[in-house]
Amino acid sequence: MSNPYSSLGSEAFWRPAVAEAGAHGLTGLWNPKFRIRPRDRIVTAGSCFAQHIGRALGARGYQWHDAEPAPPFMTDEDARRFNYGIFSFRTGNIYTPKMLLQWLQLAFGTGEVPDEVWEQDGRFYDPLRPVIEPDGFASEKELRTAREATLAALRDAVRSADIFVFTLGLTESWENAETGLQYALCPGTVKGAAFDPDRHVFRNGGFRALYKELQQAMRLMRAENAGLKVLLTVSPVPLTATASGQHVLTATTYSKSVLRAIAGQMVTELKFVDYFPSYEIITHPVFRGMFFAPNMRSVEKAGVDTVMTHFFADQARVFGAPKMPKRKKAAAKPARVDELACEEELLGAFAK
Repeated sequence: MSNPYSSLGSEAFWRPAVAEAGAHGLTGLWNPKFRIRPRDRIVTAGSCFAQHIGRALGARGYQWHDAEPAPPFMTDEDARRFNYGIFSFRTGNIYTPKMLLQWLQLAFGTGEVPDEVWEQDGRFYDPLRPVIEPDGFASEKELRTAREATLAALRDAVRSADIFVFTLGLTESWENAETGLQYALCPGTVKGAAFDPDRHVFRNGGFRALYKELQQAMRLMRAENAGLKVLLTVSPVPLTATASGQHVLTATTYSKSVLRAIAGQMVTELKFVDYFPSYEIITHPVFRGMFFAPNMRSVEKAGVDTVMTHFFADQARVFGAPKMPKRKKAAAKPARVDELACEEELLGAFAK
């Protein structure tokens, strides 16, 4: 008897597609909407896992765009310490949809420039990216000048990019109760600002609010670049800590579930948005946690390699193998676990 399932391929059934294939035999996890070509200008931003994607693309000869390169006199070590070359612009980690929207609104003049600046011991810290300068800025003017440079880089990146890769990381955040400004990190956990319970409020975003914020961000970017395509991913890295009152394990499941649902809905509704399942590849039970370091949080190099193998294989399966250009310079080195810039990890210092 004919039914809707009788004509489906083996990938639609758990036994042949997963149980029998096993962790190393899985194929076709992604049916990409659009081709990503080596010549495409690719911008990366978001949670710390986005750094892996940017470096892997660069290592394969794809055109990862660094819109805010380090000054030529800086050593590689100092450039990294001052957060150059980590994402396509010097924003630091952008963990939430609202934080992305906030940066875009500032860059394109649709948001109110925050007056808030943090100060400690004569040094100044940007609440949007408090760890971007390890020792803070020498003055408020220097802070604002540096931020304007990053906003200019963000404008350039969005307007000139072919592909914008954004990795969703968290639902939890801290905001200014009076202005609504969302901070990169909880005040009091880094230099610059003491925590004020009357002024600093916790927010754990739900589906509706976060979806609306991400949708606004997508539309704002497309208004500036009508040909831009967006590739969403969800970071597989668990929360370092939670202020939700829940166990950190269940809080992580909530956060990642909401973000994954948002990404899925966005792909359904917007033709120019796609989702790549790096989250599933790292965290699914079929992989038995093999890609996590002993701390069960950091993703090992083998995991990143597996993620990117699926990425390139599925692009080639759907669109054919790309014609690679001649390499003009040495590829970026793959990131080690301890090299990733993950600001949220600073919260781990407060564990008892």
